[in-house]
Amino acid sequence: MLTIYGVYRSRASRNYWLAGELGLPFVSVPVMQARRVAEPYAADAPLNTTSPDFLSVNPTGLIPCIDDGGFVMTESLAINLYLARKHGGPLSGRTVTEEAEMLQWTMWAATEVEPHAVKIVLAFDTGIQDSEEGRSVIAKASEALARGFKRLDQHLAATGHVVGDRFTVADLNLAEVFRYAMGQPALFDAAPNVKAWLARCQARPAFKAMMETRSGELE
Repeated sequence: MLTIYGVYRSRASRNYWLAGELGLPFVSVPVMQARRVAEPYAADAPLNTTSPDFLSVNPTGLIPCIDDGGFVMTESLAINLYLARKHGGPLSGRTVTEEAEMLQWTMWAATEVEPHAVKIVLAFDTGIQDSEEGRSVIAKASEALARGFKRLDQHLAATGHVVGDRFTVADLNLAEVFRYAMGQPALFDAAPNVKAWLARCQARPAFKAMMETRSGELE
């Protein structure tokens, strides 16, 4: 049985979404980020990333991680590539070339897009988006993201998918990274193919189910 450690309001959302797409049964262990817990080290604190029980599974103290029949793995995007590869089907690569493309696009999103997009999310999460500091952070992040949006927009113009001619784990991984930038609609308006693609990804039943569970979690 697959066990996913992490609350839905975290990067674990990517793994919960993929599990839904694959129809995988799983156990969810809702480990919270320590920064969201008033006293994370208290004896009665909810399970969080500093809790000994969690650190015994993942000593890095980061979520998400999975335990797949004794195989423990971290890094949300890599976990998705692993699960797609293991269980096969249309979400996985049909050829070695497709698998390489999925890895390439995922690493690109993780290194070139997410570091900037997450700054937008954090600005809103911390409530500074309307302050001078917040506006500066968002403006710089948006400027840095424009190039990535343009690249993906041009790529999607051909087939509407990141890899091949269908929805795959590459689409899911990138959709979860680009979701972080949704607080800046101008980026999507300037990249209509990205905007339409993300809307299609988020219209999928497994995404909606994941988000419904996520919305039910405590802030």
